[in-house]
Parts: sequence; structure tokens; C-alpha cells
Amino acid sequence: MSAVACTDSSSAEGEGSCAIRFTYQGRTYKDVANVDFTVGQEVGTATQPPCDDTGGQDEGEESPIKEIAYSVEGVSPKVAIAVGATPEEAKFVASYSGNELPPEVQKLIGGS
Repeated sequence: MSAVACTDSSSAEGEGSCAIRFTYQGRTYKDVANVDFTVGQEVGTATQPPCDDTGGQDEGEESPIKEIAYSVEGVSPKVAIAVGATPEEAKFVASYSGNELPPEVQKLIGGS
């Protein structure tokens, strides 16, 4: 089943300040805004670590969040996946370091 989605990480009001990050198959994936992508097949489970944006030691331990990981058409899951409860709700996340997005992701955004 395929679904087309566009991720916009301009934060919703009232949400915490933690960046959206997931781990999948030993890689860390970060949220990328304004990506036009097509969700592919389910490929497993991605884990979002608990947010520790307050640094408080007296707060209860939060559990990691598990989400369904989907492939993104035209991009290797080693580069990017979509995560969410359903394909329609899936957010685009990419595995990269530094500030430069992989070329495959730049193509989805419209860059070269």
C-alpha cells in the first residue's frame, strides 16, 4: 500500500522542544521538513528515545516510543524511512550526520 505524504516539522504549538529522532537497524534518523515522499511497504519497527528536554532527575522514567517503520519509494531504508501508526500518518526521517542531507533526500525536496 502506498500513500503520499509531505512532512513539515514546523513544530506544533504546545509540543516539547525535543527533536524528532528515531533509531532503526542501528542507525539514527532525524526529522526532515518539506519532503514530498511516497510511503512504501512496512519494514519493521523504529524506536523514538524518551525526550529529556528538562534535565529533571526527579521525573518518572519515560519509555521509548515504538512506531511502524515504512520504506520510502526510491530511497534506501539506510538513507530514509517513514515512521507512524499508519502510512497516512507517517513522518519522513533521514539518517545523516552534520547539516548536509543525502543526495537522495535533496532530490525529494527539489534540490540537486
